[in-house]
Amino acid sequence: MATAESSAFFQWRPGMLTRSTRSMVTFSNDFMIGDSQRELAAGTYEIVVEEELMQGLSFEAYRRIATYLMVQGRGSKAGQTTMQVITQEDLEHAIACDQALPETTNDSEAALSPQEDKT
Repeated sequence: MATAESSAFFQWRPGMLTRSTRSMVTFSNDFMIGDSQRELAAGTYEIVVEEELMQGLSFEAYRRIATYLMVQGRGSKAGQTTMQVITQEDLEHAIACDQALPETTNDSEAALSPQEDKT
């Protein structure tokens, strides 16, 4: 089942205030997200949401300008991180699909342990 946690930080850019919210989401199953045909392994991924301050309002409001899934390289690409552009809807769909599936135990110790004899 997918789980999430988040934090926020602000950064100044010339002429505008933007903020980035970083959160972590854990997928229990392999998944695909958005239009990508690439299957991603179960695990914990960082989500970065960038928003900009909407100017000229009498109250503080932000508009989302980008959402990224941070993907760590594996195998020959270990040590590389790519930022995959996604939509909030794609993320919510991937989380819902993960929660609808039973958890897999990709090479976990529990999967390799012999079954208990209940006779």
